[in-house]
Amino acid sequence: MLDRIDLLILDVDGVLTDGRIIYDSRGADVKAFNVLDGQGVKYWLRVGHEAAILSGRASRTIRIRAGDIGIEAVYENAKDKLPVLEKILKRFGRAADRACYIGDDLVDLPVMARVGFAVATAGAAPEARRMAHYVTRSGGGAGAVRETIELILRYQGRWGDVLNRYTDQLPDDLPALRRPRKEQP
Repeated sequence: MLDRIDLLILDVDGVLTDGRIIYDSRGADVKAFNVLDGQGVKYWLRVGHEAAILSGRASRTIRIRAGDIGIEAVYENAKDKLPVLEKILKRFGRAADRACYIGDDLVDLPVMARVGFAVATAGAAPEARRMAHYVTRSGGGAGAVRETIELILRYQGRWGDVLNRYTDQLPDDLPALRRPRKEQP
């Protein structure tokens, strides 16, 4: 199943964030995002895969973060996420079995049931964890997205493509453990 996944669709609250919503004195929301998750998305895109955000809430903060990490397809205020999933699949020309969705709550269940690889974060609602093909060890906003990306890319034998960009610059005399071998799918 993981070998076909090349579209990553992310919920925001409880996935890219820890689920807390903080308001400043002007009523604007403030969200904290994990740097490793964002870098993971960049790696995902760098190997030629696609990504989208599918959120039940609208927030300028979401759009800013999406731009920072290279996600152009942002769908917000989706109270019923299934029809929006269909729009995303159409936009990218993908069948549902090629998509991974990471969610954490009841509103995510219909999408999780439809995609090829459904992921729930560690702190997700019990129903979401039961629906998932995989439950992350990391919580939302604490590396769950990066964990999922690494899992898929390692399975696909693509993690070495990401890693080699950095290890190719290392001196040759470093111990072998610091220089990765080519991964096998």
